[in-house]
Amino acid sequence: MLLSETDDESRVLDGSESGSDGSDPNSSDEDYVPRGPGPGAAQEYEENSDEECVFTPAKRMRRQCRSVYASPASPPMKSASRKWKPSSCRRKILYEATPKKDSSTLNTGKRLSTPQKTTPSRKLHAVEPEDEKDIWHNIDEEDVEPPQPRFRPERDIGPQLNRTANYTPLELFQLFFSTTVIGTLVKNTNANGEKKCQVLKESWVPVTPADMYSFICLVLYMGMVPLKTLKEFWRGSKLFCLPFPASVMPCRRFLAISTSLHMSDPVAEAANEQKKGTVGYDKLCKIKPLYDQILQACYTFFHPNQHISIDERMVASKARFGFKQYCRNKPTKWGFKLFVLADSKCGYTLNFFVYGGKGGEPTGKGLSYDAVMRLLKIPFLGKGYKLYVDNFYTSPTLFLDLLKRKIWACGTIRPNVSGYPRTKMNNTPEKASRGTIRWLRKGELLFVKWFDTREVTMCSTMHKAFCNDVAKRKVKSTNGQWTVKHVPIPSCIRDYNKHMGGVDLSDALIGYYNVLHKTQRWYKTLFYHFVDIATVNAFILHKEMCKLQNRPPLKQKSFREQLILSLAEIGSTPRRSGPNLMFSAFSLKVPPVRPPSESMEPTAAPATVLLTSTSCSPEATQDSVGPPTTISPDVAAATPPVAPGLGHLPAYFVEQMSDVPSRSRATAGRRACVVCKRKSPVFCSTCYKTLCFTSFRNCYSKWHRSNNICV
Repeated sequence: MLLSETDDESRVLDGSESGSDGSDPNSSDEDYVPRGPGPGAAQEYEENSDEECVFTPAKRMRRQCRSVYASPASPPMKSASRKWKPSSCRRKILYEATPKKDSSTLNTGKRLSTPQKTTPSRKLHAVEPEDEKDIWHNIDEEDVEPPQPRFRPERDIGPQLNRTANYTPLELFQLFFSTTVIGTLVKNTNANGEKKCQVLKESWVPVTPADMYSFICLVLYMGMVPLKTLKEFWRGSKLFCLPFPASVMPCRRFLAISTSLHMSDPVAEAANEQKKGTVGYDKLCKIKPLYDQILQACYTFFHPNQHISIDERMVASKARFGFKQYCRNKPTKWGFKLFVLADSKCGYTLNFFVYGGKGGEPTGKGLSYDAVMRLLKIPFLGKGYKLYVDNFYTSPTLFLDLLKRKIWACGTIRPNVSGYPRTKMNNTPEKASRGTIRWLRKGELLFVKWFDTREVTMCSTMHKAFCNDVAKRKVKSTNGQWTVKHVPIPSCIRDYNKHMGGVDLSDALIGYYNVLHKTQRWYKTLFYHFVDIATVNAFILHKEMCKLQNRPPLKQKSFREQLILSLAEIGSTPRRSGPNLMFSAFSLKVPPVRPPSESMEPTAAPATVLLTSTSCSPEATQDSVGPPTTISPDVAAATPPVAPGLGHLPAYFVEQMSDVPSRSRATAGRRACVVCKRKSPVFCSTCYKTLCFTSFRNCYSKWHRSNNICV
């Protein structure tokens, strides 16, 4: 039996035979009716509007809603093309389910859930209104000046030395490289050298404290006279003729000490390597003994002024080690990263530590917070200090904690730091003029915005917003002329520019005569940096002592020159000195030569005198320097007579040669002695005889006395 169009349509809309829930995927848009509440559910929805909306509609309600717009007069094929309009029943459901605009409820984002999937209601939090007090103030509004700190250091400011004594550069340097430090270096270097020589099956000559002083002397000298390689300091050519290094230490000895240089005990290093990968592993074990001793000396012999600063320092190194750092904004981008606390006035390095990566016991407040608290952990620092930091360290949490320790702070701040005011009320305009100031105070914290060439944000606990200070800036006028303009500047920015450069001043003093050498061992790089820190701190102590005693200080170059000469005197003496060395400290006392008496008859001048040249020939005898040269009797007669024993001075063959390396000057041009037949580089400048003149053999005097030349 065929179904009529009306019956077919009613059966499709009913869906009772197929058992469907009324959601046919192939049906058109007008066949879809969202599941909603049945008759009488509107009142229940209004009563429970603040609760979760979950409805369970019946099939009967679904049929009634569909029958409203599925009339028999409209065929099913044309219903898909007609525009869908909600029925009166659907309008009522949508109107009651949609909250009104002036409703006080916060469930504006809720959707009606289906019977199959019931989701918990989402709690929406209202946006907290901005505090009316957090408003950026203009320069015209007056700020309350915070109470200024009372500076109470626990020691006298300046050098912790006898202020009436006159300290030499060597004595100031030995405050940092004391006998204890030198003894540690000598002990560990000998242990490492013996260990290496056992592997290479060579003999190791133990290093003495005098050798270590000579080694440090040459390290400082190489910072003042830089060359490309270390061996060039001992070359004897015309281009590289530096007599000082060879007079202090031979090249082989210097390279041997440099290769075996060690700061820690090899036994302790082996025990530390077994802990690798555990909590007890120390990355800085190889520098720990010297590191601790230098660090203790830095804050023992000097007490800082009221203004101090903290910043990073990069020590250049491209060696392969696990805690090498990269700083994009630093001139030295790769190397060791040191956090340094320095005096803002003189640049003295008061405290520092090498950053070895994540480790230790973090407080959870960030690396910058932990670094500042670690640097300020000095047992006798005192109270009332003013600290200056950059935006890497500045945070409201840090400044408030420092204030509890009676340390005031000031620094640039990043706007995305937690605690920075988020209000935009009366903010700096986008096209602000130069010198525009906005400030906001939150309790003990002052936040300042200042527009120069760009916007600068500051945070301080010790400044007032504006104290009528001005700064000079060059401004280009409309006609192209540069003029000087006075623009207002906040007090915190003025003091920040004045006192923030303590670490930069220390870096500049180190960079003038940097002793850093290229090495493949990362711990040796830090050893050279420790020498730099000790030298610069000793120089700053010298300047501060001169100020206290009202006498002119030395320049850093003169200070280093005196230090190098003093270290050379207490260092080891080499077996052989360099070429053309001037011994200013050891003057030779030569007895005066007695003039010949008038009664002494001059010896007759020979008619023929044999002279030799410095060039060697096969025909030359072993006791002569070169081929003989005949002088005419007329020239010989014109030569003044020479008294016996006068003019017979010793000379070296190498004096007549050129481009002789320093290591070969003692053996170059040797001949056989006419007395003992042994090789000798000395000859008589008058007799032209090769003679021995050493501390063991004095053939020179023996030959002249036997020939009645010297009485």
